[in-house]
Amino acid sequence: MRAIFVFLLILGVFKYALAEKEFCSAASVLRLESETKPLYWKVDNPTLSPLHLQDLPGFTRSVYKKDHALISPESHVYSLLPDWINTSGAYLITPEMGSHFVMYLAKLKENSKSGLPLPDVERLIFVLQGAVTLTDTPGGSQLLKVDSYAYFPPNFEHSIECDASATIVVFERRYVPLPNHVPELVINSTDKQPLLETPGEIFELRKLLPTSLAYDFNIHIMDFQPGEFLNVKEVHYNQHGLLLLEGQGIYRLGDNWYPVQAGDVIWMAPFIPQWYAALGKTRSRYLLYKDVNRSPL
Repeated sequence: MRAIFVFLLILGVFKYALAEKEFCSAASVLRLESETKPLYWKVDNPTLSPLHLQDLPGFTRSVYKKDHALISPESHVYSLLPDWINTSGAYLITPEMGSHFVMYLAKLKENSKSGLPLPDVERLIFVLQGAVTLTDTPGGSQLLKVDSYAYFPPNFEHSIECDASATIVVFERRYVPLPNHVPELVINSTDKQPLLETPGEIFELRKLLPTSLAYDFNIHIMDFQPGEFLNVKEVHYNQHGLLLLEGQGIYRLGDNWYPVQAGDVIWMAPFIPQWYAALGKTRSRYLLYKDVNRSPL
């Protein structure tokens, strides 16, 4: 009897050691994978959902309420984009939910080409995967790679083309003009934008568009190190459209607290209390739409 007990004890220790080894190996593999994968690869490869729930029929983290929405990647529904060639899109934020802008993901395939926005509608694109070529722009064709972007003023003739495959996020809204202020074409990349002062806060902030009155919205790139959080619990008249590009954390929207990860999209209506804290072991980075420079009247 004692021999059997000793045998079982040894067997248990062996299994535990093996499990620990496998766990450590898996962690090492994940670290190596994160280092070798392209930037923003997790936008299309979410990892937050527990493994035993990812394939559970009906399971989703997506939530829609009157003053906010969380749209997680397993809920994306792609269909052909009107007037685009060889391109499918997933509309994630639209006026039907209460926004005054549109935000969608566009997946360009081989020999793809964009359509134009509606009349008087401005557009900003940000490259998440692959590369696209802009045509009909001053100076001829220009190649945009990951982390690059372009802003097109309303009624600006342009084309977005792709020879292989690429994924971009697109923002569109009906432009609100101001006398004597005219927006211009902007083509740039995130790493060329300076870090801006954030009084009372510790996150890093970049703005992708000029802050002049000609522009009625801006796109912010906000970086949080693990454990960093917003000091201000914001409540304001501006709307937001957010895409989490890297990392994970907790987002407060009203009285709700949501675990979020790369690939999640959030819409925030005016005056909803909002707050973010970064978790995990890597940087959180998100892209944030914000209407600016116009009276709410």
